[in-house]
Amino acid sequence: MNPWLPTAPCAPGTCAAHTGRTRLPPVAAALLLAGCAWALAGVLGAPFLPLFGPARRERLIRRWSYGAVRAFGVRVRVTGDPVPPAGTPGTLVVANHISWLDIPLVAAVVPGRMLAKREIRRWPVLGPLAAHGGTLFVDRDRLRALPATVRALAAAMRGGSRVVVFPEGTTWCGRGPGGRFGPAAFQAAIDAGATVLPVRIGYRVTGHRAAPAERHAPAGAAAFVGDDPLPASLWRVVRAAGLTAELHVLPPVPAAALPDRRALARRAQRAVASESANRSPESVHH
Repeated sequence: MNPWLPTAPCAPGTCAAHTGRTRLPPVAAALLLAGCAWALAGVLGAPFLPLFGPARRERLIRRWSYGAVRAFGVRVRVTGDPVPPAGTPGTLVVANHISWLDIPLVAAVVPGRMLAKREIRRWPVLGPLAAHGGTLFVDRDRLRALPATVRALAAAMRGGSRVVVFPEGTTWCGRGPGGRFGPAAFQAAIDAGATVLPVRIGYRVTGHRAAPAERHAPAGAAAFVGDDPLPASLWRVVRAAGLTAELHVLPPVPAAALPDRRALARRAQRAVASESANRSPESVHH
């Protein structure tokens, strides 16, 4: 099996289901239209981002990304350590991967240049938005392209950029430990002398009307796994009442603190998978 193409056992029929309260179809349809309209507004506005300075550009990206998650009816909760400021050398942000919602969720807190599979470039609305946002696209079917990808990531971090990577290589449903973190992006962090910032993503059903069991179990409605069509996933998300996206910021790890890329990948994976990432310290962003 090609190691650049990991697979998860998660499938839409068994993992991507919502068993809690649901919104009425007209309400869900209104949220779907609002979310798509917000995404389209981002596409139209993205070409103008270079006109702004770095600080203002980052604020705009954060606000748009937060608004994108909220437009689809999903609450946002961020916990953990303060986010380190961008600087030189840059930062490699690594997270577990559950849903298409992960992308705007991370950008709402730690915006950076995303690493994404080449196919996303052809997606309607989201593809052009990703391209305008400086996404680094990778051809996962060509292992020979991997060294060039590592060099591109390292160059971006040397220039002071944050680079956001989902090193599991594919989406998992959020139940269980998830996938192994591939080491390639961590080599780029070592080459650039960068800092690795692990973050943990989860989705829960919250609210006073949510059953206790729902509050503690991962919300399957957010999972975007296997051959799940994007329209079906969008509809599940807007139908799920009380869906909350949670992002836990973990302590940064200097890339030079570990002997090699595999050790660095294991360190980040353990941090993201640890139970401490799922505790509920005071929220810093709603």
